[in-house]
Amino acid sequence: MTEGTAIHWFRQDLRIKDNPSLESAAKYKSFIPIYILDDENAKEFAMGSASRWWLHHSLQTLNKSLGGNLLFFKGNPEEIFKQLLEDQDISYVSWNRCYEPWRIDRDKKIKKNLEEKNIQAESFCGSLLWEPWTISKDDGTPYRVFTPFYKKGCLNSIEPRLPNDSSSLKNVNTHKLHSSSLDSLDLMPKIEWYKGFESEWSPGEDGADKSLDEFLDSGLINYKEGRNFPSQKFVSRLSPHLHFGEISPNEVWYRAKTKETLNGIEKSLAHFHSELGWREFSYYLLYHFPDLPSVNFQRKFDTFPWQKNDELLQLWKKGMTGYPIVDAGMRELWKTGYMHNRLRMVVGSFLVKNLLIDWREGEAWFWDCLIDADLASNSASWQWVAGSGADAAPYFRIFNPITQGLKFDPEGEYTKKYVPELKDLPNKYLFNPWEAPKEVLEVAGVELGKDYPEPIVDLKISRELALEAFATTKKDSNE
Repeated sequence: MTEGTAIHWFRQDLRIKDNPSLESAAKYKSFIPIYILDDENAKEFAMGSASRWWLHHSLQTLNKSLGGNLLFFKGNPEEIFKQLLEDQDISYVSWNRCYEPWRIDRDKKIKKNLEEKNIQAESFCGSLLWEPWTISKDDGTPYRVFTPFYKKGCLNSIEPRLPNDSSSLKNVNTHKLHSSSLDSLDLMPKIEWYKGFESEWSPGEDGADKSLDEFLDSGLINYKEGRNFPSQKFVSRLSPHLHFGEISPNEVWYRAKTKETLNGIEKSLAHFHSELGWREFSYYLLYHFPDLPSVNFQRKFDTFPWQKNDELLQLWKKGMTGYPIVDAGMRELWKTGYMHNRLRMVVGSFLVKNLLIDWREGEAWFWDCLIDADLASNSASWQWVAGSGADAAPYFRIFNPITQGLKFDPEGEYTKKYVPELKDLPNKYLFNPWEAPKEVLEVAGVELGKDYPEPIVDLKISRELALEAFATTKKDSNE
């Protein structure tokens, strides 16, 4: 045991198990766990409504795990630490690193301030398998393509650290301190549109643990192929738990690895690990290219003729495009705060390629509506779909919402769940209801333009316009 009092600053690590910073602070004679809601430094990157709902419930469960000893603060952490240091004799402050540019800048200032006061400040890797600065090409420059980043860079690097089962909480001591209440953070959205979330999700460390167990028991075995079908339970749905740090990627990586002896699991396990690799790649890109959320990674897209059309954008947001698989995805997002990955690609492609609306509009909507809204993954993924990002889908890859529906929701189970007005339409016409004979629509109780919208764009024409638009982009001399 180390003499003195420590502070562990919870951020994107809302868990007890495998928490390197918490483990370090808990070695002191007493330690104080705190959480600071910092919208001041975040500015335009302050959490969206769905994320704030999740955060409220995650902090609630974390506080229970800490015996009600978690201290809540709201404001600029520099000022809050200044006050804490005046009130308490603090020897040590620790946190797990975050990689958003605004957080890196803030944390450097805080660490400098603490060290000037002769307080030891230490940060740890608690949310990534590989630190972004440890992986580089042979010439020392960062990777720009996923496969060599993951296979040559990550898999040939030092193995991810083994997770630690737990941290001791016996030295937690906050009885002399006063803080705000969780409710005073004002995280819960004023409009109760999030009611549908409650039956879908269990925020917190226990919920994360249960989700991983269920996936490893029944989803991993067919993950490689099954993950493409939104009505089937072959995805882990761990993204919000990982984003808020309710479970570490190290624990996910190694617990999945325990299944490698199962017959026929090899390809699915490798694919699941590679998806964790994609998460690492997104953070890697954000670290090395901090303007990723707002600037085209491939600068030739700076000349792309995006169309400004608020009417079409609003119809896309509401799931009223007239293309059932697109509308199902957008309505799943609104109802559950989540969207299946296959649908994220489909709706993204439709926005940027069929509607020619700037990818940043989609990025902003997802930021507000996704419970797993993550600056690195959100910006990297939207740029990938648009064709402007690293390792991006080629510009001519335009997802056809009819064929995507037929291929990945052949029985219409997913689409009919979220677009119930079409539930009685035969599967033959489910993804193209405008082609159904009048008598078929009548039997299904569907009047296009009244019960369900007509298509807002023509697929063939919009595809041709997209290809023409992409052809105008100038080749980037740096590629």
